Amino acid sequence: MSLIADLKSLEPSQRSAIWASYLGWTLDAFDYFLLTFMLAAIAKEFHTDVKAVAVAIMLTLAARPIGAFAFGWLAEHFGRRRILMADIILFSIFEFASGFAPSLTSLLILRFLFGIAMGGEWGLGASLVMESIPARLRGPVSGLLQSGYPSGYFVASLVYFLLFDVIGWRGMFMVGVAPALLVLLIRIHVKESPVFEERHRKRRARPMAELVGHWKIALYMIVLMAAFNAFSHGTQDLYPTFLQVQHHFDTHMTGTLTAIMNVGAIVGGIGFGIWSERIGRKRAIIIASILALPVIPLWAFTATPLLLGLGGFLMQVAVQGAWGIVPVHLNELSPPAARALFPGFAYQLGNLIMSRNGVFQAQIAESHGNNYGLALAIFGGTMAVLIAIWTAVGPERSDVDFLAQARNER
Repeated sequence: MSLIADLKSLEPSQRSAIWASYLGWTLDAFDYFLLTFMLAAIAKEFHTDVKAVAVAIMLTLAARPIGAFAFGWLAEHFGRRRILMADIILFSIFEFASGFAPSLTSLLILRFLFGIAMGGEWGLGASLVMESIPARLRGPVSGLLQSGYPSGYFVASLVYFLLFDVIGWRGMFMVGVAPALLVLLIRIHVKESPVFEERHRKRRARPMAELVGHWKIALYMIVLMAAFNAFSHGTQDLYPTFLQVQHHFDTHMTGTLTAIMNVGAIVGGIGFGIWSERIGRKRAIIIASILALPVIPLWAFTATPLLLGLGGFLMQVAVQGAWGIVPVHLNELSPPAARALFPGFAYQLGNLIMSRNGVFQAQIAESHGNNYGLALAIFGGTMAVLIAIWTAVGPERSDVDFLAQARNER
């Protein structure tokens, strides 16, 4: 009940910042995951194979560090709020344009540009919220923000279920222009981060110096996020293809099972985010990661829709349970003068390192008779262990006061 009371005590602008950032990540992920449902359909139209189209996923992930750095740098100088609005408009435009791609090459270029714009949203939204709310709410709100990612995947699965057979893959991309409407909410209701305003008043924007001066923690975070991104994308991106190609499920069954999977992800992200306030960030991440291991046989190697649905639900409780702590953990580990740049850039560099994840998994599956379950199991299990080990040896700073840091900065 104290959590509910704390949330009710927030100012309207703080609640608006939370919802705007949550919806931004939801709609960002919605645009990204629409592609994962359409790999086979796009391959058929362009007379190629899934592996060739999966390069689009790789390019999107590889481009995201560019956006994280560029938009993060701009946000340190001009504010989180206005740069976030520009970023959302850009990725909506590139998503819409993807529906008009005349060839696979042009689609790959558009997905690369989309990746640049997508790369900025997470770091900007997370820093805006974490710098605007009381410290005691950072864990629960972190879980809520990160649950925006599976929420977007969930919405994408519903849109695929309802519309794909009617509008095709090109129409699906055109639906992706919807996030641009979120800019109106941000423009009207969301205030700038008080931490940015305090630092801006002192004219203390030096993100590059902070990045270089804290290279050790930056390196730690990049390796951590490489494992984390392989954990999430390795269990999510080819999951619809796993259902379509290996199990021969139709549009409706694929959409239903993917939606169930993402309900589990939302439960895990919010639940472990709340729990991290009690047991700590590191312990929550380690427990969630290890819980994925016993679920792998049910998730990847069963055959009936009932068991696959149960396995998908439980697997994503674990995967996104670990991920639910990531927004707050990275913001707490980051130096105060580069909080809009540092977490997002580390996150997206991890994405770059693992950007060929989808291609590797497709190669593994195709070399074993389209056994996508095997490819999913290999990545899911390996990354769960690596995350638990790397988190255990790393730091934790859950008691940091962001606004006090800005006020005491010289």
